[in-house]
Amino acid sequence: MEKFIEYLEESGKRIATADHLLYVTFPLINEKRLLLKILEEINFGIANCLNSILQYEYLFKKIRLSSDPKQNLEIFKQKCAPRFSITPREVKSILELFEIMKAHKKSPFEFVRDEKIVILSENMSQKIINLEKTKEFLASAKSVLEKTKKVLKSNFSR
Repeated sequence: MEKFIEYLEESGKRIATADHLLYVTFPLINEKRLLLKILEEINFGIANCLNSILQYEYLFKKIRLSSDPKQNLEIFKQKCAPRFSITPREVKSILELFEIMKAHKKSPFEFVRDEKIVILSENMSQKIINLEKTKEFLASAKSVLEKTKKVLKSNFSR
């Protein structure tokens, strides 16, 4: 099986898990820290989706991949996103999610305050996560996944 299909399937699973956690599990237990787990699932889902796009574009010689992930992200933003009809707003959302997850991994301290999770960095700057922001990230991830599936499906049904 092609690598880009594996990435796409994994992306769908992760985003479906995040959706279930957000709309079924979270309302039942109402534990704010679950938002971090949901964001992790969305992050893995969107990363797999981007990998699928990059692998697909590379396979059909539309792009050249680099060993540097930052450079590959730039290639995605400049060349792939427009071809897959991924909006600048969705790209911005993806980058914001990646930043939050990087801050979460490096954070020495996180806490819940007023229905929000606050992630502090070493220099005490804050990243704030709430339910609405998490829903926005999930909506963007679903949109990007659907657009990716649509493009790949149309190219294989010819």
